Amino acid sequence: MAMLSFPPFLANWIVPMLQISDLNVYYGESHILRNVDMSIAPGQMVCLIGRNGVGKTTLLKTIMGLLSPRSGYVVYGDRQLNSVPTDKRARLGIGYVPQGREIIPRLTVQENLLLGLEACADKSQRQKGIPDEIFELFPVLKTMLSRWGGDLSGGQQQQLAIARALMGQPKLLLLDEPTEGIQPSIILEIEAAVKRIIAATGISVLLVEQHLHFVRQADRYYAMQKGGIVASGETQTLSQEVIQKFLAV
Repeated sequence: MAMLSFPPFLANWIVPMLQISDLNVYYGESHILRNVDMSIAPGQMVCLIGRNGVGKTTLLKTIMGLLSPRSGYVVYGDRQLNSVPTDKRARLGIGYVPQGREIIPRLTVQENLLLGLEACADKSQRQKGIPDEIFELFPVLKTMLSRWGGDLSGGQQQQLAIARALMGQPKLLLLDEPTEGIQPSIILEIEAAVKRIIAATGISVLLVEQHLHFVRQADRYYAMQKGGIVASGETQTLSQEVIQKFLAV
């Protein structure tokens, strides 16, 4: 793929893993994302918080190329992505676990995992099958390779969805509400797995999450309201006021 040019205002910056600048996205004439700015450094875990309906999922879909911005930039590494289709974004190293998991119910666990190899840019890796590291992160999957994806519990499906995304060897992993509808013990397992993934591979993670314990595992947070970023900072400085405003039901 040809190198895409930087927008002029990024020319002298140290290149982050992901840079979003002045992003505006519409559904028809409904203005959903409003002048969104965000930066994620290599190896950093960033959490996006906010109440339902403020545009968090829309932002992840726009990063992945499922939605097109009307204005603004999405820059990944040294490439501007605005005109890059979704499949090529995956091959560039962006993994996506959507809200609701979206594993394929009538494929086995093994088939779901192997499907994730299609996002791997290194064709030689596609011939090697499922690496042992996947089962070290999610050991329950190794015991269920022949089971239908649709027969797994919600927590097991979430582990499968994350594992499938990792099969593409992403450098940036987008996780949309990975703890939604999952029992507390599995939430802790998923938290631990994500932290191990970052420590072992150095990938960046953008997490949309409502579960406070998971939010606090991130390095930084951005808070959204009415389609815009209204607060940000290190998660260790996350105040009770911000928690009540953007996380409390």
